[in-house]
Amino acid sequence: MGQYSSPDYAFLTKTGFLIGLGLFALGAGGELIGHAFFDQLPTWEETLFLYSEIVGLLIGFFSPFVFGIFLPLTKS
Repeated sequence: MGQYSSPDYAFLTKTGFLIGLGLFALGAGGELIGHAFFDQLPTWEETLFLYSEIVGLLIGFFSPFVFGIFLPLTKS
């Protein structure tokens, strides 16, 4: 029989939060810097930055809940 290792929930929580924070910072920073250097950004770039901010917020908020609270409580 093989040995099973339990996932490191603290590492997954911190990593997920930092990935979400990075995505949000990339989207917000890209939009601010893009508008500072260029007056008008193409529509696809504005959409990309907006979606990056939204996905970053979702990952940043739900990662601590899922990996820090929910999964450790349901571990059997």
